[in-house]
Amino acid sequence: MGISNFIFLFIFIIANILFIRNLKRIISSIKLGKKIDRSDRKPDRWKNMLRVALGQSKMTRKPVAGILHIILYLGFIIINIEIIEIIVDGVFGTHRFLSYIIPSQWYNFLIGSFEILAFLVFVACVIYLSRRNLLKIKRFWSKEMTKWPRTDANLILIFEILLMGAFLLMNASDSLLNTRGVYYTVQFSNPISQFLIPFLDSFSNDTLFFVERFSWWFHIVGILGFLNYVLISKHLHIFFAFPSTYYANLNPLGQFTNLESVTNEVRLMMDPNSDPYSSASVDSAPPESFGAKDANDLNWVQLLNAYSCTECGRCTSNCPANETGKLLSPRKILMDTRDRITEISENKRKGLEDNKSLLGDYITPEELWACTTCNACTDACPIELDPLSIILDMRRYLVMEQSAAPTELNMMFTNVENNGAPWQFSAADRLNWKDE
Repeated sequence: MGISNFIFLFIFIIANILFIRNLKRIISSIKLGKKIDRSDRKPDRWKNMLRVALGQSKMTRKPVAGILHIILYLGFIIINIEIIEIIVDGVFGTHRFLSYIIPSQWYNFLIGSFEILAFLVFVACVIYLSRRNLLKIKRFWSKEMTKWPRTDANLILIFEILLMGAFLLMNASDSLLNTRGVYYTVQFSNPISQFLIPFLDSFSNDTLFFVERFSWWFHIVGILGFLNYVLISKHLHIFFAFPSTYYANLNPLGQFTNLESVTNEVRLMMDPNSDPYSSASVDSAPPESFGAKDANDLNWVQLLNAYSCTECGRCTSNCPANETGKLLSPRKILMDTRDRITEISENKRKGLEDNKSLLGDYITPEELWACTTCNACTDACPIELDPLSIILDMRRYLVMEQSAAPTELNMMFTNVENNGAPWQFSAADRLNWKDE
């Protein structure tokens, strides 16, 4: 092993240590959420994950974006098989070791496939950049898409373009070095990088060797850097889309979840045979609070959803409240939740308290009450995230903890309490309409 192998091994180990440490921090933030049981219907959950996360079934509702995303997705999975070869070469100082252990026709097929996918990924990223920055599609320029979210999306696309370019340049220079007898490996298939060879043919062997080595190092160090960048980026969905779709709410979209403590109380009140003063009733502990004021009042699946958000804006562009000019943006709800639980986790690690909360400091009541609970956001999400559940939990807190519902709702609550109906007349007068 030479000095370059030790440098590679050092970079590889450090990159993986940083990745594991930062991933653990995110997981610990998610664990700050309340418990929820999503262990039911395991076969359906596996099917949902395979269909939505792996099969990309909901991405193609927008065909152009869906097809481009599938290209990026396949490229990310398949091209990274090549990392196995690069890692072995980097550690042991070999050169294209796979070419010595698998038949040449299979190696040619692999490299040829990687090059075609790399080219398609390159083209897809250029189109995505154009859609975001030249066409300026509305959902990418909403007010919550501030400087960092827009920069983040552009950085990752530029980074992928550079990685794919480095891969093709590496293959082109490697192929030319093989032809000149500098490298003595199998001559591999290069359906795309062959078009770069004429631009490199005038280079000396030393210059060509530098280009090949630079491209090799840029490609692998770039991938290791990308691995860690993902953890501070919206592209965390690359990993978290799978658990998010597995633990998604499988009930029909119109079916809402009632608070168990409230349901039990109502059942107790409605049961003529129950004894409200029995030990079972008296000893049952009331919930600490109703609904959610801060991010750690939400359950861990909701926090997982927040970290999984792709910031694609499909939820917001399908939200009728947002489309009619209301303040609500379901994407912002998820982004704010993620930012707040990250802040809570950092404060906890440092032993600090900031006296802030998700409700009020990040999300306003006006945003929450603009929601019509139509579920358009959840239906539109390509990985089945559920911003509506966060909205409902915070509205529950406003109503049940602070009695801070809008005037119209408070009037209805009073009428139901006094008259047994949402209208402002007594129960005895309900049927008077038939006498009109």
